[in-house]
Amino acid sequence: MDALERELTVLFRRARAASGELARAVHPELEPAAYGLLVRLEETEPERATELAAYFGVGKATMSRQLRAMEELGLVTREPDPADGRAFLMRLTAEGRERFARVRTARRERYLRQLTAWDRSDVAELARLLQRLNNEE
Repeated sequence: MDALERELTVLFRRARAASGELARAVHPELEPAAYGLLVRLEETEPERATELAAYFGVGKATMSRQLRAMEELGLVTREPDPADGRAFLMRLTAEGRERFARVRTARRERYLRQLTAWDRSDVAELARLLQRLNNEE
């Protein structure tokens, strides 16, 4: 367990640093935690702020603040939820989508360079195990 804890600590520390770099590459004023929001929105949009907050395990106020900041930067937009007039759905703007796609492409190219010597089945197994870990409650 010591080795697992050590390796996860290194992974999380590096992931936090990478999120900051990626967020700044999308927009110099974007906070590091917001990069994950862009990833999620790109995969699931449109999505309610409450659903985003639940997915990331943060409070509604925290999520609203992050989304408002992203909206002010022109990266996301809100639209009324046709199923509930009191709620809003969030989605990427065209500019947000373009900026995110550019950074995501560069990030994936870096992953490819890092994992080029790995067997494809090992990469698939790593992804499977990380998904399993992420789905644990």
